[in-house]
Order: sequence, then C-alpha cells, then structure tokens
Amino acid sequence: MIDASSPFRVVMAQLDFLVGDIQGNTGKIITAAIDARDRLRADLIVFPELTLTGYPPEDLLLRPGFIRQVDPALQRLCSEIHDIAVVAGCPLPTPDGLRNAAVVLAGGVVRARYFKQWLPNYSVFDEKRYFVPGDDPVVFETAGVRVGVTICEDIWLPGPAAQAAEAGAQLLVNLNASPYHTGKGEQRLMALRRRVRECHIPIIYVNLLGGQDELVFDGGSMVVGADGALVQRAPFFVEGLYPVDFTVSATGVEPETGEVAVESGLEEGIYQALVLGVRDYVQKNGFPGAVLGLSGGIDSALTLAIAVDALGAERVEAVLMPSRYTAEMSNTDAEQEARALGVKYHIMPIEPAFQVFLEILQPVLAGLPVNSTEENIQARCRGVLLMAISNKTGKLVLTTGNKSETAVGYSTLYGDMAGGFAPIKDVLKTMVYRLAVWRNQQSPVIPQRVIDRPPSAELRPEQTDQDSLPPYDLLDTILHGYVEQDRSVDELVEAGFDRDIVERVAQLVILNEYKRRQAAPGVRITPRAFGRDRRYPMTSGFRR
Repeated sequence: MIDASSPFRVVMAQLDFLVGDIQGNTGKIITAAIDARDRLRADLIVFPELTLTGYPPEDLLLRPGFIRQVDPALQRLCSEIHDIAVVAGCPLPTPDGLRNAAVVLAGGVVRARYFKQWLPNYSVFDEKRYFVPGDDPVVFETAGVRVGVTICEDIWLPGPAAQAAEAGAQLLVNLNASPYHTGKGEQRLMALRRRVRECHIPIIYVNLLGGQDELVFDGGSMVVGADGALVQRAPFFVEGLYPVDFTVSATGVEPETGEVAVESGLEEGIYQALVLGVRDYVQKNGFPGAVLGLSGGIDSALTLAIAVDALGAERVEAVLMPSRYTAEMSNTDAEQEARALGVKYHIMPIEPAFQVFLEILQPVLAGLPVNSTEENIQARCRGVLLMAISNKTGKLVLTTGNKSETAVGYSTLYGDMAGGFAPIKDVLKTMVYRLAVWRNQQSPVIPQRVIDRPPSAELRPEQTDQDSLPPYDLLDTILHGYVEQDRSVDELVEAGFDRDIVERVAQLVILNEYKRRQAAPGVRITPRAFGRDRRYPMTSGFRR
C-alpha cells in the first residue's frame, strides 16, 4: 500500500506510422520510448492501436508472411527498450485466430497481452474480416500503479472499461486509431465520460495521427479524470510525445491538470485534415511533389492552396490549359493565385489538341448535333497533358473535383477525373467556398473574384454549373440528406423539397456510381464519404 502521494508519469505517443512498415514502425517505437524515458522521465509510454503494422493494414493481415514479422519485431522491442514500460498495438496470432492486441512490454519481456473485445464492422471499419474478439480484462502494475488496457472500440461501448476496473485497475489506457470526421472530437469526449461513469477511474486515450489513403487520423489524445473532467488534451493534427502526470496515493490515481488543446473550428479542422491527408499520401508513397490543372475556378484554387500548404510551393506545379471557351479573367485569376502561392506554372492551350481530335472523329461525328461529347473531349485533352507531366516528373496528379460534382457525375471520366488523389472529393461545394474564405483569412491567396463569380466548367459558351444542376445551396442540402443520412426521396419531399428536383438528384447519384468506382481516392472528412463508407452496386434496379 502507498502511504504517501507519489508521482507517476505517462507519455501519450501521438505519432504517425506507415502501414505495412513493421521494421520502420518498430524503430520509431524504440526511438520514442527512449526519448520518453531519458528526456521526459516517464514511467510508461502508450502508443496507438496496431502500432507495429500501422492502421488500417487491411488485407495485409491475411498474408502469413506479414504476420510472421510481428514476433521478431516484439523481440527487438524487448531487447532494446529498458527501464520504461510500453503499451503498443499489434496483431497477434492465437490458436483461435488472429487478434487485435495490445502488448505490455517491461523488463525485457512481454508481460501481458490484451485482446480487443469490440470489433467494429461499420462505416470504414471491417475488423471482423480479420480478427476474433477477446473477452478477458488485462491489468498490469508499473511503478506501483495498476493499469488496465483497452483498445479503441472498447471505450465506445459498455463492458471492457468496467471489467478492467473490477479486475483492480486504478487507471485505464485506451489505444486508438480513430479517424477524423467533422464533430468527432466531441463524440470521443462524450464516449470517455460515459465509460468513466461505469469504471470510476481516470482514462488515458491515445490516438493515432496521420493520413492513410482516404483516412486521416487527427490525434487529440486526452485524459479524462474519474469525475469526467477533461484535464489534458494534446493538439489536433500535431505529432508528438505528450507527458501526463498523476498523483498516486492510497486513495487512488489522480491526473494533474495539463494543457487542454482546443478543438479547431469547423473550417479550420477540415482544412487541417485535407492538408495532412495530401501531405501523407504524397510523402508515404514517395512522390516528389504534385501537379494539378489550375482553371481559375474555385475548386482548383482551393486544391492548389491545400497542396502548397501540405508540400511547400517548391514541390507543387500548376498547369493552365485554356480552351476557346476560357474567359480571360479565368487565366488572369489562375496566374494571380499561382504567383501569390509562389508556384511554378505553365500555360498550355488545348485548342490544337482539341482540333486534332475533332478532325480524327469527324467521319464518325459528322451530321450529329454538338453535345457533351465535345465538352468531354476538352476535359480529356487536359487529362492527357497532366498525366504526361506526371509520367515525366514523377509528380502526383491531384484532381480538383468536389463531393457535389462527384455525387451527381458532373465530371468527365478520364478527363478532369484523371489523377492519383482527390483532396476535396468529400467536400461539398458550399463548403469549398467556406474553406476558401477561411484560407484567405490566414493570408489572401485566392482572388476574391474566384470566390464571387458563378462557377463554370467553361466547356461551351456562357456556361455555368447551374445550367445543369440545381443551385449548390439546394443541391448540397439534398445530397446531405440523401447520401450522408440515407434519407429516401419521399422523406426529403416530406421535409419540404420539390419532388422533381429530389428525384432528379437521386437518379444522378444512382446512375453515376460507375464513375465513382473509377475515381481517385480522396480525403474523408464526413461520416459518409464516397469510397470506404458507401459501397453501392453499379448495376442495380433501385431508383429511389
């Protein structure tokens, strides 16, 4: 029994790991643990979920050769980390199947293994594809403190936290890989407070940081006291080691008050997620930089700003590709933004290529009325130019389509959809404008005229988006209900929307699933993004 109060320090390792790089991740764990021990004087360091493999490893978990790398990595951790306890995540094979585990390393050995009990199988998660659940608590002692272990979903649902407290835990640590979407920070805090009411002990919540394909992990690791108070929270979108101090006495373990990072506002949080998602996709995949088409419109303007903020101006290249229908103000505004951001840019008119394609197609198209075919040829000329630059330079092509366009197919397959990554794919058009305004408040880089003028694809004379689509305020509200909330046409009509418009939008969403299947991946910032969240058949009789 502890007769007097004593200090206890835990470090939250809010770090960015590379999926599949078990050796590299092992080295990063060792470096962080030694730093936590020597510089921060910590007793315990806690890492995120599936630290060794990165999250989510997806079907890498089905490869026996991949799983065989885990045990040597654990042996290396045991041999190279001393005088500090470590809790880290990894997959572990057992006689009953593969487990999503947290291992406790101390004294040169694996002292305990905890197996995740609640396996999420919704939204972007499909852990039941890979893992079998555990059912037993794990409590270990270090520096005189009894610490219980849980993993991610275990803290969102009742059972495991109370189970750990009943097994004698004075403190609970929760390893996380909780991806960002708008409003997620408050949801996490509410979940922790619900668990505290069950277990009556403090909880340390350590979250992953970084971009992984479409997902972004925003950190925000935190500590909630036994009374439900938020006593410390690490910054969002910032990698680092964050120490947490506790006072240990005969009556329990109490966290000391530390810095509580404020969750970013809506636009700032989305923008930070987009920047992190682009940066990690480019860097983790080894691209030297990015290239994109700059049209003078709002979508490409915002995408360029995100790319520069993610990678630096020296790694970003812009290409202006005017056609016969491009307004001079579009060229002027695009050049102005490129100069404001310090980006190298080229002007490549597409008229010669467009004319050649029309001449080649003339025997087939002769006598047929002009329609979207000619518009799409222009977009595909631009796609060819961007992909050629990408092939020569190795730079990744960033597409510039937003969620509103992606939803209804207002884009050209193999044209403006051509590219490797789509930064604003999950951003509705109305939010694109809000993000542009927010970015200009930090430093004005997007010409105000780009924000103010009606959007246009400029593929035919006097064209505006609203020639083909409902006004974006209306369209985005319908899409939010139909796509993100799964509301039916009838429900949206009952909510006051015009039936003809809703049915038209719903039909466009359904008919363009084939395009979305062929679209570049993009950063997920809503609870229901196209891609991992929403998996609809391309061939279907459903029309409502």
